[in-house]
Amino acid sequence: MKHSWHSRAATTAAALLILTACGTEKPAAAPASTSAAPPTTTTTTPTPTTTPTEQPKDCVTRTLDSLDLAGRAGQLLMVGLPVDTPTGYAGAVRQYRLGGIFLRGRSTHAAAELRGDIANVQSKATLPLLVALDQEGGSVQTLKGPDFPILPSAERLGAGPVATLRATTQDSARRLAAIGVNLNLAPVADAVPADVGKANPPIGAFRRQYGSDPAKVAAAVTTVVPASQDAGVFTTLKHFPGLGRVRANTDTSTQAVDATATVNDPYLQPFAAGIGAGSAAVMISSASYPKLDKDSIAAYSKPIVTGLLREKLGFQGLVISDDLGAAVAASTLPPGQRAVRFVAAGGDMVLTIVPSDAKPMSAALIDRAEKDQDFRVRVDDAARHVLRTKERAGLLTCG
Repeated sequence: MKHSWHSRAATTAAALLILTACGTEKPAAAPASTSAAPPTTTTTTPTPTTTPTEQPKDCVTRTLDSLDLAGRAGQLLMVGLPVDTPTGYAGAVRQYRLGGIFLRGRSTHAAAELRGDIANVQSKATLPLLVALDQEGGSVQTLKGPDFPILPSAERLGAGPVATLRATTQDSARRLAAIGVNLNLAPVADAVPADVGKANPPIGAFRRQYGSDPAKVAAAVTTVVPASQDAGVFTTLKHFPGLGRVRANTDTSTQAVDATATVNDPYLQPFAAGIGAGSAAVMISSASYPKLDKDSIAAYSKPIVTGLLREKLGFQGLVISDDLGAAVAASTLPPGQRAVRFVAAGGDMVLTIVPSDAKPMSAALIDRAEKDQDFRVRVDDAARHVLRTKERAGLLTCG
């Protein structure tokens, strides 16, 4: 979308001012009476002063205003639930007022069964949930049941016709939307250099990339984003600022490092293209990028999340973390501090595949916000991004 609700509100306000100005013109004098009339004493009644009508708050603001600090902190958490048995965790969803759930694992259940489980969990939430999963294709496909055909890998799709990529994406998204999934943690926007290939453990080894040329990956991402989102499932560009050149997997190692990436890196092109295509979300990796930030992994880096993604690339949507629960790359801090560091860096939604992380992460966010006014403002801003995404998905309605 080219125009934000801020610009629409400004236009509306300007129009109201013009109408108010037009309405203050004095009425034309009435024609003089032709019949004689006794003299009368005229009392001048002051013209009421017109006071501008206060603009009603938008739905996101009204919803945010209705949440206390615990409710706002809860909106910043997306917790992993087992895809085949998510209803067993519905109590935690309500207790911590979670903003989203991630369906983890693999399932061959039918669509009707999955739809019922998701609806059951949604019914327990205080606000409608973002429901996410990994349905990339190839080796990374959460749903493979009778209603969810096997998807080709991104590498294969990227090498084929654009029409096939578009049609495959549309069909998959329609199937997901039909069971209540509204956010896919895809597409992979990482480009893996041809001379690295399978030596790149997180992406290349599983053929998760659309190609080795950032320009070709950008073209594929530009096709995938509208194909999925127009079919009812938001996309997540991952893993910013790129995992295509690392030689270790962040899930199993603290040694995933891209020593090449800079703010002008051509490997950022697929992310920029996806942002331009309107992707609702971007996922931040937990690898290290010393030329961008020598002190912190990307998930905890303000120069990367705020400086590069928000300010330089202009992304205004939902910023979500890669897994900060079980991933070894994030394990150098206690769970609660992982959440605090990500939000402080500019992130909006903390993803953890460990359900028990909800308690310490929520508590840490609340505690820090109560002690630090700047962080409290950041929590409010992050919650607003989550709520805007829900409104855009049609999940948030105000009477």
